[in-house]
Amino acid sequence: MRAALVATIFIMFLLPAYAQSLPDQAACLACHGENGQSQRPEVPSLGAQPEYYVTIQLVMFRDKLRAVDVMNEALAGASDDSVRVLARFVSKLPAPAPEPVPDASDATRIERAEMLARKNHCIICHKPDFSGGHSVPRLAGQREDYLVKALRGYKDNSRRGYDASMADVIEPLSDEQILDMAYYLARVR
Repeated sequence: MRAALVATIFIMFLLPAYAQSLPDQAACLACHGENGQSQRPEVPSLGAQPEYYVTIQLVMFRDKLRAVDVMNEALAGASDDSVRVLARFVSKLPAPAPEPVPDASDATRIERAEMLARKNHCIICHKPDFSGGHSVPRLAGQREDYLVKALRGYKDNSRRGYDASMADVIEPLSDEQILDMAYYLARVR
């Protein structure tokens, strides 16, 4: 009898609290797009992001180490387990489709960005196909406007990373170079 009472109390009080601590996956997709491909300006596509990377980002939002009000609110009070469940869900979404292939007039812009990516060793951390891995985000096919926002954020230190490597790489780049990189990465196939 006592075990049944304890089980009833657990179900009535603890499970709803746990469920509330898990951000609604449908709410995530409302902003980040069906199947994790965002259609909203400056909102990243989440599909195929590495699970460990997503986990780190969610914890940073939850703990307000990254300040994005809607994300901070959505993850407020989320447990470590619920963060892991959400990260696993996001990592299994399909990769975003790249932006349309540019016309020939933009070939020079892509060449400049490819050279810049090689010079700054972007392919070492993000992989040659920019698919990312472990603690490094996927950049291939990401929204161009979001990439511009993120790269500018690293440059002006308004976006925190969990290490200083991105700020160090981006700091010497001009805004034109940032625009070229974002243009290129959004179109990587």
